[in-house]
Amino acid sequence: MTQASDILLNTALGVILLAGALLLIRIWRGPSMLDRAISIDVAAALIVAGIGINAASTRTRYYLSIMLVIAFLGFTSSVGIARFIAVRDRPQTKKAP
Repeated sequence: MTQASDILLNTALGVILLAGALLLIRIWRGPSMLDRAISIDVAAALIVAGIGINAASTRTRYYLSIMLVIAFLGFTSSVGIARFIAVRDRPQTKKAP
């Protein structure tokens, strides 16, 4: 059973590395600020997935709290960036004197 789980973990790690490489391309070539912000959020998810693979391969629960904190920080940073972009892109209304 360990040989099958090792194959699955190595395959998952390869997929995450491929997704990370494609993510770096999206961050580099992203035409807008919103593309880059979403890419950074996906990077946080990939980091959590990578830590999860490490936790599964070492069979330890120590990393679960770290994964939770990184996922929370990724979510809050996405919300903060979205609010910043929403305020920046909001049309300005002129006030009547």
